[in-house]
Amino acid sequence: MGKRFIPRPSIISEIKNYLMITLGLTLYAFTWKFFMAPFKFVTGGITGIGGIVEYTTGIPMQYTYFAINIVLIIIAIQQLGWKFCVKTIYAIVVMTLALEMFDLIFQTVPTAYQILGPDKQLEACIVGSIFIGMGIAFCFLSNGSTGGVDIIAAIVNKYKDISFGRAMLYVDACIILSSFFVIPSESVSMSVQKIFYGFINLVIVNVSLDYMVNSNRQAVQFFIFSSKYDEIAYYITRGLKRGVTLLDSVGYYSGKEGKVVTTIARATQANQLLSAIKQIDPNALVSQSKVMAVYGLGFDRIKAKKKVVIDNAAVVDRAKEEEVK
Repeated sequence: MGKRFIPRPSIISEIKNYLMITLGLTLYAFTWKFFMAPFKFVTGGITGIGGIVEYTTGIPMQYTYFAINIVLIIIAIQQLGWKFCVKTIYAIVVMTLALEMFDLIFQTVPTAYQILGPDKQLEACIVGSIFIGMGIAFCFLSNGSTGGVDIIAAIVNKYKDISFGRAMLYVDACIILSSFFVIPSESVSMSVQKIFYGFINLVIVNVSLDYMVNSNRQAVQFFIFSSKYDEIAYYITRGLKRGVTLLDSVGYYSGKEGKVVTTIARATQANQLLSAIKQIDPNALVSQSKVMAVYGLGFDRIKAKKKVVIDNAAVVDRAKEEEVK
């Protein structure tokens, strides 16, 4: 056995996750206050509910957002685990404070929405929706959440074959449609227009969210040829928390026997693994390839929509018939 390569503590990775969550929530809060609220757009999520409450009663939406999330966080602890919920609690607090901060700025500079112009409703809706999708994606990719409907979406995604974006789409659509009956408007056409902008926001947010989340969930497969296979395998299992398979190998020309380390990891972990291999064995031969999909431990759950009835007896009989032939 060679000298073990001990992975660095994960504290740096955790700090990075919290910074990404903070960035995502700050972007979300900024977008809401300066792109959505000035035009009284109705969005999905708990922020959408908070917006409806603010438009109708004048109560700042961050208070409604915080109150509803207190209830949802209890459900999240049971379904998604403490690690997800610790970051979610952090996210709820940061989001509430960020909304409060930008609310004060907006009150100081009431014409801040003129960044794009007072009549640029469609442009504000499109740009704002992209920013919101990016903000939510930053949180999910850091194993966190913006709270609210994101918690429900994460639970649905955990057990059903529905993406984050699609799960949020179903819940958010109900919130947007409810604004037609709740928010007072000068005419029916204006109420319909608000719903129209709401669904534009909904589609763009979920498309950008799915794009960012799915692009970062891609997997890669490695075949690593190295005399220090034991150290590399140790790092993969302890540092990356990924499974490893060792394959026997024989060099055709040299006739030398060895081991091949094979593993599947997230695409976001590729550079980390390559860096570790370089430190352990600079002369290692590494083959890296993309994988269409990976299901199982550490990756996505197998989510089949239809159940297949397997007749084991028929399979055994067919195998015996093949042997006879």
